[in-house]
Amino acid sequence: MKEGSILAAALATLLGACATQEPAIPPVASVDLPRFMGDWYVIAHIPSRPEKDAYDAVESYRLDGDGRIRTTFRQRKGSFDAPIETMEPVGTVVEGSHNAVWGMQFVWPIKAEYVIVDLAPDYSRTIVGRSKRDYVWLMARTPALPKEQLDAAIARIEALGYDTGKLRMVPQSGAAKDR
Repeated sequence: MKEGSILAAALATLLGACATQEPAIPPVASVDLPRFMGDWYVIAHIPSRPEKDAYDAVESYRLDGDGRIRTTFRQRKGSFDAPIETMEPVGTVVEGSHNAVWGMQFVWPIKAEYVIVDLAPDYSRTIVGRSKRDYVWLMARTPALPKEQLDAAIARIEALGYDTGKLRMVPQSGAAKDR
């Protein structure tokens, strides 16, 4: 076996193990996937590099016939006047996670861990995190949350082990859904 083939096989094994490993951050007990689909405004986040200056950020999910989650992330970079930019990763539910843990693929073959760690009973708001506590997203079905709900969500993010000093409020005008 050639060195490149051995390396590719080792990488595939490692990535496969990461995709099925139990997350080190506790997911919610279960998610009704069809109910979770639709638009979610990003209210606050510890952002990844592509979204650090996001305005009007909206994450939209659509369940495909094959069970994959088609995702469209829309944002304006730096201001409400900037053009809308999009990213379209594909989510895959991790088997046995009761739909609460996904692999989110932006670039093949890597799937980023995506864990639904908090979800309102009426599916009006959610927190998505990662075991590394490097990124987190507080999202809602509306462009803003009442202060009590926002404060409670931030306290929950802190209780999950995040440095809330890194949390960024995402400016929302409500216009990003309009394309």
